[in-house]
Amino acid sequence: MPLALYALTAGAFGIGVTEFVIMGLLLDVGRDLGVTISAAGLLISGYALGVVVGAPLLTVITGSWPRKSVLLALMLVFTIGNAACALAPTYPLLMAARVLTAFAHGSFFGVGSVVAAGLVAKDKQASAIAIMFTGLTVANVLGVPFGTWLGQHYGWRATFWAVSLVGLVALAVIALAVPRDRSQPEPSHLRDDLRVLARGPVLLGFATTALGFAGLFVVFTYIAPLLTQISGFSDAAVSPILLIFGGGLVIGNLIGGKLADRQLRRAILGSLLSLSVVLALMTLALHSRLAAIAFVGLLGASAFATVPPLQIWVLQQAQGAGQSLASSFNIAAFNLGNALGAWLGGSVIAHGPGLNALPWIAALLPLAAAAMCAPLLLRGSRVALSPAVSP
Repeated sequence: MPLALYALTAGAFGIGVTEFVIMGLLLDVGRDLGVTISAAGLLISGYALGVVVGAPLLTVITGSWPRKSVLLALMLVFTIGNAACALAPTYPLLMAARVLTAFAHGSFFGVGSVVAAGLVAKDKQASAIAIMFTGLTVANVLGVPFGTWLGQHYGWRATFWAVSLVGLVALAVIALAVPRDRSQPEPSHLRDDLRVLARGPVLLGFATTALGFAGLFVVFTYIAPLLTQISGFSDAAVSPILLIFGGGLVIGNLIGGKLADRQLRRAILGSLLSLSVVLALMTLALHSRLAAIAFVGLLGASAFATVPPLQIWVLQQAQGAGQSLASSFNIAAFNLGNALGAWLGGSVIAHGPGLNALPWIAALLPLAAAAMCAPLLLRGSRVALSPAVSP
């Protein structure tokens, strides 16, 4: 794997930290800015919506730019956005800075997926994308715990300054390691790109992504009360257990890339069905502490095993200039799934059947996603890999 892939991984790491670290700092932010915990929680929702809107918007605006230039510009936006978060004197300005930062998120992973696929041979494209997404998973294992500790000891603004520094490092590494475009990207015409997005297999990929990831976030959004109220863990035990989840993310992501390189359609169906089975069995596993810890790790592994197959599927179906936009839309679909899962989980808790039912209800979503895409994936028609994109 070329060094340029690990430059993309560095950028993904920084973006992963800034997305998730706010979860551990909500109380600190709320106290400092004088807002309620529920209002502080909207900083997470605002970021997710920023990804959904910003991913396609920035991809369209930068469609005719060289892809390396796009990546550098996005990391610059990311760095400035985090510095603005660190400096924000009020809650509205912090929300605006979070949304600005989120705009870089979807486009970076969308364009970065195209660049990563173009750096390697066709039979290693999914693994290349998985390596880039490893930055996001490692952020959950190392970056988020450290960022939370830093914010709790030196103030939440220190965390955002630290992430800004990570952005500057990633900017420098991408500038040095990612090769210049060997050819000018195909001209981007919005009408043609929208036709690509309207293709049945591409839309199916978006829907499968959103539905599958919604299943994860029905449970993961409420993992703390599940572990404390059902499994009987103390509040202090939740963070160490989540390190197991992060380790599962890393392993599942890499395994998903390897499987997708060998047999893409089977990897998509297999990973979705595995996620559904893990969620269903988690209903029982949560009543045993040891089993609960094991299944938290399996949840992370099975969930992120779906990411490289689904991302490479969308890239394959969106031939030509529409690839970057389709890829960015699929990143938006992941975040839409996050929002949908959190909302559905909250509804189950608030209106019944309650917290205990979250895992088996969540299991229905990736199962439905598998059933939805199975007719196309099992049809037996050979879908050729799109030509490797020259970065």
